[in-house]
Amino acid sequence: MVTLRDIAAEAGVSITTVSNVVHNRKSRVSPELVKKIWEIIEREHYVPSMSARSLANDHSFIIGVITHLTPQNTGSTMSDPFLSAFVDSIEKRTREEGYYLMVRSVEDAAELDALSRSWRLSGLILTGMFQDDFFNATLNLRTPFVLIDSYVDHPGVYSVGLEDEKGGYLAARHLLENGHRSVAFASPSIRPGGVIEKRLQGYQRALAEFGVPFDPALVFTQEITVEEGKKLGRALSARPEITGIFASADVLAAGIMAGLYECGVQVPRDKSIVGFDDNYLSQLTIPGLTTIHQDAELKGILATDMLLAQLRHEAPPEQTVILPVRLVERASVRNISAE
Repeated sequence: MVTLRDIAAEAGVSITTVSNVVHNRKSRVSPELVKKIWEIIEREHYVPSMSARSLANDHSFIIGVITHLTPQNTGSTMSDPFLSAFVDSIEKRTREEGYYLMVRSVEDAAELDALSRSWRLSGLILTGMFQDDFFNATLNLRTPFVLIDSYVDHPGVYSVGLEDEKGGYLAARHLLENGHRSVAFASPSIRPGGVIEKRLQGYQRALAEFGVPFDPALVFTQEITVEEGKKLGRALSARPEITGIFASADVLAAGIMAGLYECGVQVPRDKSIVGFDDNYLSQLTIPGLTTIHQDAELKGILATDMLLAQLRHEAPPEQTVILPVRLVERASVRNISAE
């Protein structure tokens, strides 16, 4: 088995120099020497010991992508097409830098603490956090982290988010511009200070702009799954007065469309619908789903780069990045203005 000593001898350098290259500490090694060492490593099929790396650096070179499970959020993380695309971009970026990825749902602060200590996680990327005890527990870990889709405002905390309020506004406005005045809002449970509340606020702003009173009875909440969406679609099929639907996620919109179809209600002939995310589902539905686009891949890359900068003891260029949204028109909305 090839060792660091063998590689160092062939390259004519010290074991420390080879170790620095393997562990991605290349600031004191010339690019030419880095290239030479990696050529030897690849030719000899050298694989560094993870346990040795962990002991030498006091962390595991594992980055955790953590979803905090709440009573209103009990589904599988990877079943959400947006999250799977987001995690895929993180995995590619961390792999380039010699890190490994752990994707985990966590119920409470004690489980997060045990997970972090057991695996000696190098850093954390956390989705959908709120200003609560779970967030405070994250701070107490003293582990570098980045928040995704969170409106937590705390000094020194890095985050990547989205124009959620604008997205809700664009979706509702599109339906209103096409003559719809009874527009349902479908989403998971709405927590204060979260992305869904922001999207609801955008929906409300569009209603106000068109002089349509906000009706809480038109807000429908359920889990974001295809089955829950189908159940809601079947319920909405019996509400002919509701002609427009804004679903806060494409997977929910696809479920609603399937439920409507089961009941003989056609989109967009009978009801129009707008989703949110613009993932692959929006192009597979029949008709194609009009939706709000967000760049899941870019979100993952930016979050990873923020975390990697912290692991290098550098300050990321920005503390908070808010990504833009835009409306993507397909065929799920009908103009009823002239009818």
